[in-house]
Amino acid sequence: MSITHQETETVATRAWTEGRMVFVELTDQRIVGFPANRFRRLRDASEPELAEVRLEVGGTALRWDSLDEDLTVEGVVAGRFQLPPGRD
Repeated sequence: MSITHQETETVATRAWTEGRMVFVELTDQRIVGFPANRFRRLRDASEPELAEVRLEVGGTALRWDSLDEDLTVEGVVAGRFQLPPGRD
């Protein structure tokens, strides 16, 4: 008997912000949120700039044009952040 590992991509169906928090809803209906201050470019962004988030690459990436920032949905879900919690 052999067991195969099937890799699945982490895909979001929508992205939005509430205040300084960024949220993504995944295809399995989980909602994952993270504080903007966990990423350098998002940390200094205004709330209107943060609200410009959109999904790209078939729901596998988050994009902010005005900030020139891209994040993978997989990285966010896995907790791969640039900055430690509470860093200002």
